[in-house]
Amino acid sequence: MPTPFIHDDFLLQTSTAQRLYHDYAAGQPILDYHNHLPPQDIAENRQFNDLFEIWLEGDHYKWRAMRANGVDESLVTGNADPYQKFLAFARTVPHTLRNPLYHWTHLELKRYFGIDELLDENNAPAIWEKTKAALAEPENRAAAILDRFQVKALCTTDDPTADLRWHQQIADPEKFDFSVKAYPTFRPDKALNVHQPEDFNAWLNDLEKASDTSITTLFDLRNALKNRHDFFHSIGGRLSDHGLSRCYANFGTESSAAAVFDKARAGTAATPEEQSEFASHLMLYFGQLDAEKGWTKQMHIGALRNNNRRLFREVGADIGCDSIGDLSQAEALSAYLGRLDEDDALPKVVFYNLNPSDNYVFATMAGNFQDGRTAGKIQFGSGWWFLDQKQAMEWQIDALSNCGLLSRFIGMLTDSRSFMSFPRHEYFRRTLCNLLGNDVENGLIPDNDGMLQPLVENICFGNARDFLGLELP
Repeated sequence: MPTPFIHDDFLLQTSTAQRLYHDYAAGQPILDYHNHLPPQDIAENRQFNDLFEIWLEGDHYKWRAMRANGVDESLVTGNADPYQKFLAFARTVPHTLRNPLYHWTHLELKRYFGIDELLDENNAPAIWEKTKAALAEPENRAAAILDRFQVKALCTTDDPTADLRWHQQIADPEKFDFSVKAYPTFRPDKALNVHQPEDFNAWLNDLEKASDTSITTLFDLRNALKNRHDFFHSIGGRLSDHGLSRCYANFGTESSAAAVFDKARAGTAATPEEQSEFASHLMLYFGQLDAEKGWTKQMHIGALRNNNRRLFREVGADIGCDSIGDLSQAEALSAYLGRLDEDDALPKVVFYNLNPSDNYVFATMAGNFQDGRTAGKIQFGSGWWFLDQKQAMEWQIDALSNCGLLSRFIGMLTDSRSFMSFPRHEYFRRTLCNLLGNDVENGLIPDNDGMLQPLVENICFGNARDFLGLELP
């Protein structure tokens, strides 16, 4: 019988890589500190009816590939039957060779359902039926999956207006039978949208309700945001997050920011310059809030979003029409971190880069603001989005290693909307161990498990556990 595509030593090219992975990486638990999973699905231990619901429902990676393969939009994000959408994806899979989707697809089928077959249109009907039966089993419900994959804790991505009732339910042992912890992450991106007053004011109305505060001035807005930040903290949240095309560092006065707020609250769009100044003001405030509470600030920088305006109008955002931006990043990021540092308000920071040409910019920027007290305080984060695949993970690890301390790296996350994505941690761990194994066998680092074991174990789990300050089971 031929060796399955996903086998015990998948991606592990040397005996040293195999030893490092199997002895030290494979058994480590998971701390998935950034994802987009719905907390309601966890709290209710959702049962998925089929592969469409658990696998295709919100996966823009698959949607992009299907469009590129000539699949009609009705079978991508449209109203077609879920089974027909799955068949369309199955027809696409053989065309994804050398795309990470081919690896992820078969790693996920193997780990969740024990399927070694290579998915295509011929075996798709049988795989649909087999997985449909398996998804009816208790171990494949949402919260049970977290237990299966040793997920000790995860952090969802939540707007300040979210009521967080599902996180509270998960935290209540009388209502939730699983040991996994699920914490909210404070994502206040909509607070910056003074250039879109209709959306901005609708969001402010929601924030008023959530904070039980009237918001008529910039002072009111800041108080309402602090109210919500405090609430996130009260139920265990210890991270914030910002999705930015570039860092904001156009610092003005508080009075000028207040004038921009007043203008937007009255329904007039801020100019690009005004929006940048207002966003810079709030980003400093968010940094102060995080620093006061010992939180970790995440910054996802560099995406060019909603490029296909026609599909954006027809379908909406987050549908696979985003790409890598090529904006200049260094000066603004330096100015922002530097201003917080000067104000003694620089929290722990993880920034993620989307343009690989800026890897060394970000890796060297992290070294500028280490404080000599908190190990790895400023982190060049793991490969993100288009860069969360083998080659780009290696690029990120190389840049971090060459310019900083790989030993302090807090490792991988899924950044996913799918409960099928936890093998991404395995994929990263295999890539890490393969890279280290090759270095050992090429004589670039010592063949010394006294050094290599803690390096591998800490990058896989221990560093994130110690750095983020989350309560774990």
